[in-house]
Amino acid sequence: MKRVIGIGGIFFKAENPAELASWYEEHLGVPIDKSFGGYSFKWNNQEQRPVNGYTLWSPFKEDTQYMKPSSKNFMFNFIVDDLERLLQVLESEGIDQVSNMQDTDFGKFAWIMDPENNKIELWEPLEE
Repeated sequence: MKRVIGIGGIFFKAENPAELASWYEEHLGVPIDKSFGGYSFKWNNQEQRPVNGYTLWSPFKEDTQYMKPSSKNFMFNFIVDDLERLLQVLESEGIDQVSNMQDTDFGKFAWIMDPENNKIELWEPLEE
């Protein structure tokens, strides 16, 4: 069983997310989507199956609670092939979910913690 098949996002805290995003847009050419203040780098993984995936780059406000219970300033999002099955395997390996899996318009999401208290978001995108 394949586990992680891509990076779904890089999320981090910033003192001024809008100002930082503007810097990335001006100096590195990241075309910021003003609706959420980040950018979606789109791709299609033909090795596994058609995936409606993308890698999201997004600064968050410093006081965001989204990375809790981690105290770190960042969170990784990994794209997975079969989230429900992976969660069963992880549970058998002694790794607990942080909260319940969510089934959304973007796909399925679940969260775990690594041994150094980094929150990891697992995402199974909707199939095309």
